[in-house]
Amino acid sequence: MKKDVMDLLIKLNSLTIFRNILSQPSISRLQQFFRVRQEGVTEEIVTAYSEFVYSIYQEDINFSALVFRMVMEDENVYVRLRAAKKEVNPVLEKALVNELKILEEISRLESTDLIDDIKRYASSLPRWQTMEIDFVAEYELRMMDILKYGYGMYAKYHMFHIKNGEICPIRFPDTQRLSDLTDYQLEREQLIKNTKALLSGVACSNALLYGDAGTGKSSTVKAIVNEFKGEGLRLIEVKKQQLYQIPDIIEQLSDNPLKFILFIDDLSFTSNDENFAALKSILEGSVSALGNNVAIYATSNRRHLMKEDFQSRKGDDIHLNDTIQETMSLSSRFGLTIIFNKPGKDVYLHIVHELAQKENLGIPEKELDIKAEAYAIRHQGRSPRSAKQFIELVKAGL
Repeated sequence: MKKDVMDLLIKLNSLTIFRNILSQPSISRLQQFFRVRQEGVTEEIVTAYSEFVYSIYQEDINFSALVFRMVMEDENVYVRLRAAKKEVNPVLEKALVNELKILEEISRLESTDLIDDIKRYASSLPRWQTMEIDFVAEYELRMMDILKYGYGMYAKYHMFHIKNGEICPIRFPDTQRLSDLTDYQLEREQLIKNTKALLSGVACSNALLYGDAGTGKSSTVKAIVNEFKGEGLRLIEVKKQQLYQIPDIIEQLSDNPLKFILFIDDLSFTSNDENFAALKSILEGSVSALGNNVAIYATSNRRHLMKEDFQSRKGDDIHLNDTIQETMSLSSRFGLTIIFNKPGKDVYLHIVHELAQKENLGIPEKELDIKAEAYAIRHQGRSPRSAKQFIELVKAGL
């Protein structure tokens, strides 16, 4: 049955709550197709149709699923009110239901609905798939689970960084899981328990993971976020030179229903570093000062975070002890400190064996041990990183 083009175009243009969706490539090109089809110029109709299908193919073969994701990931006035557990005006509720029905109708458009008046070209034009989805019912279910899924870009992505002062998604994040990591279970369990406390809304601590390079500190943080992203956990990576922006970031996240880890990797300071004072001020007091949905996790190869030399210890400061205590005070402000020591020979080889087994290398254990030890000697000693790099080279035949 031929669809009323003008009716569909007007319905799309009437969107208010979900107006952001009109800027999505496939929807904006669908609008363009509706406009062109009214003019009836076959060449332009075919071109507009093909551009619309092209935009679908970039994201999905199923147009219904594509529109559904747009709806679920959209940040709008309604979802913000629901996330903040504020009262929603009945007028807004009615408008929401109406727009969801419009988007559901749009999502079920078949190719035959669009090219009915140019049938002789139908066999050569590309198609897409559709499916039945109850947008109203599914949206209400999502609102009930808003604490797990979030909205806007936080529903689509789970790792972020700061770019030009804005929180931006990391489109291809590290996919490492806890099951991929070997040994250091006691260390990781401490951070897992702290993270679960954050997710449950009870008191948790800012955490400092320090120890030798390559021992899995950063991997642990990212693997935990990957493990619990389905329960509403997100990560925002903050560079040292961006520390002063943390108060603004916390303000932006204050009404967000999700839980956030502000991740500072490889943290260290030089003397007279302005970032030192900035982070110290942020960490003042308990994590509640950050809001009940934010915690800071930092990694460092230095226990006291401040790079020191003998000259700085001598110096000409009259109150030398006070100066040294100042360099140590920042690390003490993290409520949870977890030490990742460089592994001994037995632990290192155990990591190598575990990784080799996962990769099904089939190399005799004695031969593997000799080569792994030789690799560690040539590459900055034993560590989980060295073990992983060694196994990758063996797997590649190098």
